[in-house]
This record gives sequence, structure tokens and C-alpha cells, in this order.
Amino acid sequence: MRGGNMEETAGERASLAGVRHIVLVLSGKGGVGKSTLCTELALALRHAGKRVGILDVDLCGPSIPRMLRAQDSAVHQCDSGWVPVFVGQDIALMSIGFLLERPDDAVVWRGPKKNALIKQFVTDVAWGELDFLIVDTPPGTSDEHISTVEALRPFQLLGAVLVTTPQAVSVGDVRRELTFCRKAGLQILGIVENMSGFVCPHCSECTNIFSKGGGEELAKHTGVPFLGCVPLDPQLSQSLEEGRDFIQEFPKSSAFPALTHIAQQILDTSQRSS
Repeated sequence: MRGGNMEETAGERASLAGVRHIVLVLSGKGGVGKSTLCTELALALRHAGKRVGILDVDLCGPSIPRMLRAQDSAVHQCDSGWVPVFVGQDIALMSIGFLLERPDDAVVWRGPKKNALIKQFVTDVAWGELDFLIVDTPPGTSDEHISTVEALRPFQLLGAVLVTTPQAVSVGDVRRELTFCRKAGLQILGIVENMSGFVCPHCSECTNIFSKGGGEELAKHTGVPFLGCVPLDPQLSQSLEEGRDFIQEFPKSSAFPALTHIAQQILDTSQRSS
């Protein structure tokens, strides 16, 4: 590890005191595009004039730094704790990816050590004044999720966004995530159906490679908001691979209105809760 002392501090500092709204992004299984949604939601909120941070607590698969082209950055210490990495001076970012000696190092830790780092990310990072903190979580409903929710509960926890793909197996996993949210007392902001059709880069026709509508049907069945469908779009994939700002560079993409609509609904919910 690099980036300073990993031991827990004696006194917890209210490093999230200046954050107005915290949004958890959850998924029942891996590979559904949870980190993609976190990245694009942060970019969309930034373009809406909001101060945004991303806390990446997916300790075994930290992909956010690469998606924002910040993977070669390192965190530093200040009087109030770790200073997050700033992407374009606009998005504050903290991830275990910045603390590894080599980017290919595996995090082979037992639960207690993971939980201690999650707690330290919450208490010992100098986030400053933010309108939104987006929290990218690992797949599932493990002790890491419990630790994250418990650490964030004293602060302005707006709620959770659940990400699924259209297939029945993914929707089934999100059902379990819904159960976790309710047991944990988390408000469910809504469900996003990702990879909902493939947009042809030549004719722009959208083809349902997988099934379609599973996320929307689940939202109706469980009585939670449906935030929208995001299609598979080569332009979105390219922007993530290259660490580019999709929201700024590809406004004509089929995924653009879906992502900005999701961000607007988060904004509307935050305004109602204020």
C-alpha cells in the first residue's frame, strides 16, 4: 500500500459534514455496469453545475480511476486526512486504486480489514463542500455493504440506486438487493436497466441482444421508481476506455438522454428532500 498510514484514527472527523447528498449505487451481481453509471451520473451532475465526489468502495475491482483517466494519481495527506484526487478540478475521487503499489495488485484481504478501510474512507478523507457524493459499491449484499451503510448513516444519505441488466438472472439478484435496502433502512431512489438494447453505430437502430423490460417490470412489481433504460452504445464504451467525458462529447448518442434523465431524477429527489 501507499498513500499514508492505514491504521484507524483515534477520533473520527466529520469529513462528510460538507456533503449535502450521498447516493449509493448497488447491484446484485457484477458486470451490470454499476461503475459506468457512477461515472456518468457524476459527470451529468457536474454538467448540471453541481460539486460532485465519487467514493469507490469496490475494493477488489476499483475501476472508477481508469474510467476517469486518473489511474496514475496518488492521494496525499493534509491536516484533516487524505486529500481526494481531483479529476479536472471538478470531481473529487477516492479509491483503493490510488493506494496500491502496482495497478495489477490484488486486494487479498479478509472482511475486517476491508471494513476498516471503508470506515477510514468515510471518516478520514477531506471531501470539503460537495453537493453529491456517489458511492460505488461491490456486487452483492456482503459485510462490506453493511459497513458502508453503517458508516454513512450519520450523514446525508439520500438513498440507493439499483442497477440491473434485462436478463432474468440479473433481475433476480436485484430483488435480493431490494431486500437488503429495506432491511438496512435505505431509501430506494429507483432501478436502472443497463445494457437495454444495442445501438448500431452505423444505422443507430437499437437491437435487444438480451431481453428487455425486466428492470421496469421489477420496479412496477415492487413499487419503487424506475429511473430508465440505458442502451449499449459503442460511444459510451469508448469514452470509458479512454477516460473521456461522454456527457460533454457525445450529446447525440442514444445513451445521452437516458443518462441525463436519470441524473435529473436524482436532482429532483434531492431538492424534495432538502
